[in-house]
Amino acid sequence: MKKIAIFGAGGFGREVHSLIEHINNVSNTWEFIGYFDDDKDKYGKTINGYKVLGGTSSLNNIQEKLYVVFAIAEPKIKKKVIEGIHNTNIKYPILKHPSVILGNKLYSEIGEGTILCANVISTVNIKIGKHVILNLACTVGHDTIIGDYCSFMPTVNISGEVVIEEAVYVGTGAKMINKLKVGKNTIVGSGAVVVSDLPPNCTAVGVPAKVIKIIE
Repeated sequence: MKKIAIFGAGGFGREVHSLIEHINNVSNTWEFIGYFDDDKDKYGKTINGYKVLGGTSSLNNIQEKLYVVFAIAEPKIKKKVIEGIHNTNIKYPILKHPSVILGNKLYSEIGEGTILCANVISTVNIKIGKHVILNLACTVGHDTIIGDYCSFMPTVNISGEVVIEEAVYVGTGAKMINKLKVGKNTIVGSGAVVVSDLPPNCTAVGVPAKVIKIIE
């Protein structure tokens, strides 16, 4: 069994731990050792039977191979934490719930550190970047490209031939029609319906989604 830890000792961290247990129920793969988090108030606390073992500096001092996934929904924070880890003993697995449905693996790509939660469906010729979160029951259509560090909350529907750049956050239940582009660092609100391209560094909400804020 391979040792694994979760960075992020919040609610989604506990959900990812549950995902790991579901994987082990099918194939005994992972030995879960606990959580890491940069909130020092959580150090040493026990969460569902497992301790918070430290933060980024602790990971940088690990002396043996350890697999770590990042249960951090906010893309910019997730990216900053990951870029602060320089220890070559830390590895980033792809976690896929047993219920996930993937299209032809030969023609699709999933980057390291990506988390695919229960009932995710990804069809064919799809490229998913590093450290992406596809939460419960998200769907991804053909020929879609998703950049690194993106996070999609439950039941997001992405149609075919969509390009989503780095560090985009998409709220619960949002939908994107086919053949559009979403710029990097953009936030799409819960329940929004994206029917046209969105620029980088903005917040868009509504049906249809409209830009309400430019993020400095």
